Amino acid sequence: MHFRNQKKSAQDVYINDPIDTDKDGNALTLMDVICDDSCIIEDIDMKMKSERLYKYIDSNLNPREKMIIFMRYGLRKSGVYTQREVAKTLGISRSYVSRIESRALKKLETAFNEEQFSHKQEYQFDKNIQNARWIS
Repeated sequence: MHFRNQKKSAQDVYINDPIDTDKDGNALTLMDVICDDSCIIEDIDMKMKSERLYKYIDSNLNPREKMIIFMRYGLRKSGVYTQREVAKTLGISRSYVSRIESRALKKLETAFNEEQFSHKQEYQFDKNIQNARWIS
């Protein structure tokens, strides 16, 4: 009976056991090979925040502000453009693009802060839309 148990466990592979070596001679484990750095919770959280951001953009900004925000931050699969490029595309001055962008970001900040007070949650709005994050 003892030999049968040893025979069964002889085929076991543990996640931290070395299975090979890399080009530098370091041991590779199974965990190194199958490790996934993405986190489903972070992906879902980012998707929810993105949906909320698009909702605020659609409900709080006029068409020109929307276009500038989309172009400046690369939203809705548009490229990321400089203020000068946006100004040339819209036929306005770069400083006017800057003022419109600033006004639009203030509107979005106000919308996020209103939600904070209505839901009794703390939310920190970072001026860079891509770095907006919840604080617990």
